[in-house]
Amino acid sequence: MVYAVVRAGGRQEKVEVGTIVQLDRVKAAQGEKIELAAVLLVDGATVTTDADKLAKVKVTAEVIGNLRGPKIIIQKFKNKTGYKKRQGHRQDLTRVKITGIK
Repeated sequence: MVYAVVRAGGRQEKVEVGTIVQLDRVKAAQGEKIELAAVLLVDGATVTTDADKLAKVKVTAEVIGNLRGPKIIIQKFKNKTGYKKRQGHRQDLTRVKITGIK
């Protein structure tokens, strides 16, 4: 079983070939191929963490589409002062399908 841990938008995701992952928004059109940086590679019993060897590893993915994450409500309140603030946020995301680990 071959899988990799890739760096994507400030987070790390464990991916295999065929896995669909949501990343922070990537500037790529639907159907385009992108390449992700590998942090760790597991190939059977072999675990690779050396930066020089990982520079040669290519994790390719195909962009399925763009979407927005769930609405997150931020509320701030201070007692007895009349201060309250409400703010919402929806993260821009890109859904990708991993096509190869070489």
